Amino acid sequence: MVVLNKIYTRTGDQGTTALGTGERRKKYDLRIEAYGTLDELNAVLGIVRLHTASDKAFDAGLGRIQNDLFDVEADLCMPDDGKSAGKGPAGQRLTVTDAQVAWLEGEIDRLNENLQPLRSFILPGGSEIAAYLHLARTVCRRGERVMVELADSPGEPVTSAALKYINRLSDYLFVAGRYANDNGARDVLWQPGQNR
Repeated sequence: MVVLNKIYTRTGDQGTTALGTGERRKKYDLRIEAYGTLDELNAVLGIVRLHTASDKAFDAGLGRIQNDLFDVEADLCMPDDGKSAGKGPAGQRLTVTDAQVAWLEGEIDRLNENLQPLRSFILPGGSEIAAYLHLARTVCRRGERVMVELADSPGEPVTSAALKYINRLSDYLFVAGRYANDNGARDVLWQPGQNR
């Protein structure tokens, strides 16, 4: 589906890049910002996974999320314009599905099962992996904000499944941060007004 045999093409030297449709856009275009932010999120998850090898199920879930993020990026890179380009391996346009969202919800429920209810907000930290998961969560939220702004722009379609997936992913990353903090035992709680 993707062939990368030449890494530099010089086509972006004037500050533009191509969407999956071939259309050229400025590198600061909102659509480029949306999937670029998700690429940044994926890189943070790569750092997270340096710490998860001992938890096979958790690590495999994060690997699946990294792959699914590329599906979201492909969805954003190929705005539905009715053309045949950008088709997935089965011949359909590559988009995020509600099944991917449902899988995330199942993972949230699984990780949340042994966590105590919160009585305060959490400060990022507790353990190194939890801190990175909270960083991933904040990058995810930024990506979501850009996607929502893009979706509100005239002529810039964003699929509802892609928006749902990213919204749910930030919830997953929050719960995953607690899970990685010894099921919440190492969570650092906000203490309102402590330093007044």
